Amino acid sequence: MSYADLVATDIRLRVLQALECDPDYSHNEDVVRMALGAAGHNISRDLLRTELYWLQEQGAVTLADHDGLIVVTLTSRGEDIALGRARAPGIKRPGPR
Repeated sequence: MSYADLVATDIRLRVLQALECDPDYSHNEDVVRMALGAAGHNISRDLLRTELYWLQEQGAVTLADHDGLIVVTLTSRGEDIALGRARAPGIKRPGPR
């Protein structure tokens, strides 16, 4: 696995974990981007959107466009992945809590 692949798997996991921590399991893309920055991933909005659409294709999140701002919501599958109850290729498995 390349370095870029390792980073992408971690970004995807961090997105799911940020959503799992929210009472509504949902954030807008700006909040998700700030959460990633706090985890050491200072990425562009374009890269974030690429990863969000990838996560949507995997069934881990749903996306809704609100006047150009994307709102991301965790699915049951995404919650299972974030908590380590399920595995998904391309998403880092969380460590033990």
